Amino acid sequence: MSSIKPIAFYLPQYYPIPENDLWWGKGFTEWTNVTKAKPLFKNHEQPNLPSDLGFYDLRVPEARIAQAQLAKEHGIAAFCYWHYWFGNGKRILERPFKEVLDSKEPDFPFCLAWANESWSGIWHGASDNILIEQTYPGIEDFENHFYEMLPAFKDERYITLDDKLIFLVYRPYSLPDPKKFTETWKELAKQNGIKDFYFIGVNYNLKDNPTEIGFNGFTLSFESKMRNAKPPSRARKKLSTFLNKPPYVYNYAEAANFFVVEEDLPFTYFPCVIPNWDNSPRSKLNATILKGSTPQLFGKALDKAINVVKKSQKEESIIFIKSWNEWAEGNYLEPDQKWGKMYLDEVKKRLDKWL
Repeated sequence: MSSIKPIAFYLPQYYPIPENDLWWGKGFTEWTNVTKAKPLFKNHEQPNLPSDLGFYDLRVPEARIAQAQLAKEHGIAAFCYWHYWFGNGKRILERPFKEVLDSKEPDFPFCLAWANESWSGIWHGASDNILIEQTYPGIEDFENHFYEMLPAFKDERYITLDDKLIFLVYRPYSLPDPKKFTETWKELAKQNGIKDFYFIGVNYNLKDNPTEIGFNGFTLSFESKMRNAKPPSRARKKLSTFLNKPPYVYNYAEAANFFVVEEDLPFTYFPCVIPNWDNSPRSKLNATILKGSTPQLFGKALDKAINVVKKSQKEESIIFIKSWNEWAEGNYLEPDQKWGKMYLDEVKKRLDKWL
């Protein structure tokens, strides 16, 4: 019988860094936006606040260990840490994961996802100015990037698929030459005596074949569709809109129909399910909001994703969940003050059902 492995995306922006201090004020973390959030319309539930884990600081090892323990107890197979490399050696928010590597704690599986996107002020309700630009200086930079992350690839906790290291790229088609990137890393893996890579793209078009750019497969979330859509897109027209101007508010139950691609595809596809979506703490009136999410509705969406991967008949079937802790985007599995652990309980319940 095949095993189903839910992998949850993990955001590291829960400790102060000099860049955020400069842009948003001293001591800024993701919690700053979360705690300042206010309702934007009638029955809009904000702020959404944590319960069991509290307002943690990811510089504290006990906080990271508690997260992993909670995830493990509810069937999450691994964290997929968002990783930032802007070119020419520029990294940001790297401390929590570096400490996970150096300390060997928590003893919990992981992989990496390269968030290869420029940072813009618009996602925090500010002007659309570029705060950090994502650059691609060339092959030498691909090589430097590889060697910077080589200790992670050698770590025994790093997860594999088909005996290959899983590595995700948020915007594969933003790479000037994605195939050159994948070929370079595959060759470097061989030279350094580590396993080959299993490349997964996050944002893509269903008409594109990932193998043509050196990727093994793709995942796609509702968020990546909607974030790039501009009204009146086909996707938006199919959903009930509570407001006809920003913020755009949709029904979670209807939006859940877009989470998983159920038709047969000529390439490998990994479903991605979200517990909820409300990025108004970050984006204010520029937000996209799903209304009416419940643990039970999330569980039904998860069932659909599990059904899709079960059809593949693979020994290991991966489902992505976005996210473990994206509090300012409203998509998180961690316990909050309204639902407690009920979203996590749904993960365990749905996995147990399919055993």
